[in-house]
Amino acid sequence: MKIRIGVGLGASTADSDAFVATVQHMEACRFDSLWLSEVLTTGVLDPLGGLAFAAGVTRKLKLGTTMTVTGRNPVRLAKELATIDRLSRGRLLLVFVPGLTGALEDQALGVPVKERGAWIDEVLPLVRRLWSSEHVNHHGALFCYEGLAVEPKPLQDPLEVWLGGTAPSALRRAGRLAEGWLPSLILPSEAASSRAQIEAVAADTNREIDPEHFGVSLAYARDSIPAAQLTRVAQRRPGVDPTELIPVGYTALRTHLERFIDVGFSKFVVRPAEPPTSWPEELDRLAEAVLPLQT
Repeated sequence: MKIRIGVGLGASTADSDAFVATVQHMEACRFDSLWLSEVLTTGVLDPLGGLAFAAGVTRKLKLGTTMTVTGRNPVRLAKELATIDRLSRGRLLLVFVPGLTGALEDQALGVPVKERGAWIDEVLPLVRRLWSSEHVNHHGALFCYEGLAVEPKPLQDPLEVWLGGTAPSALRRAGRLAEGWLPSLILPSEAASSRAQIEAVAADTNREIDPEHFGVSLAYARDSIPAAQLTRVAQRRPGVDPTELIPVGYTALRTHLERFIDVGFSKFVVRPAEPPTSWPEELDRLAEAVLPLQT
């Protein structure tokens, strides 16, 4: 089983020199991938702009994003992602997500929460066809196209798309549509059970998901879990000990990863629960703690 560990930058600096230094140091440390999440109403970098910039200053580091598809034009989305994949020489990693919920983010996305799953249901198969076909005819509830083509095509063939989410509907969707699954705020036992449900749905639809395409995105705290993260855990996972979801300290983080590895998960995105004062120093400490697990 190939264990791979990437790093999520979260609310990273918007200073270009600091960003370059961080992603180049990440590559020098031999982390597998850089991850930028899409959140419209916070200080995180836009993932498309950030990953395109990172592609130009790195050579081997993979470039990942958990990207919101709701509210996006799928043709523009397909072209933007294909362009990044081609110019980065096939280093793009994709997880499609419905988007966060909250008063501000709901306004920014402009799509009610209950309608977001339907967006992924239609957009994911559509962008796959735009990446692989010369002419696409599509008649759906959200979009209609006749004889449409997108160029350039991605360098990766296929350009795989994973999904996240832990709700029953999200698990069914992953089984029907995804090439992999990357949840968050989940216990190892829950991850194993959910994986079995995803694989069962995939089998029912004559699909098979690569057994190494199951991973976890998780935050970790250096000394103590920040109050904002405690609030998030209380809202999303009431009754669960926050330290079971957000390990505190590098030793606990490694132990947490090992627990997921023991139940068959192999791809990880780790991110500090709050921005470090020095990303290069944080990456050095993180590399020492967890990269020995990478195979």
